[in-house]
Amino acid sequence: MPFFYQSGEEIKKGDRVLLHGEPAEIEFVADSADNPDDWYVVEYGGGVMIIEPKFFGSLFVSDPQDYEDLCFVSRV
Repeated sequence: MPFFYQSGEEIKKGDRVLLHGEPAEIEFVADSADNPDDWYVVEYGGGVMIIEPKFFGSLFVSDPQDYEDLCFVSRV
């Protein structure tokens, strides 16, 4: 199951995003299509890991489509 930003774009590894207004990047997407046997995906449904070095470091978000402070900027 893919994840989507609130704006409707599918979340993909390497996406440039804003996390609470700070520049960040999607490190990986943990979903059932790519990781069907991963214990976290099986147990909790997956999510996305975001790298934001200024304040958070790394942040895992399990419901990115409902996360208001995650905004898509561009895709490489």
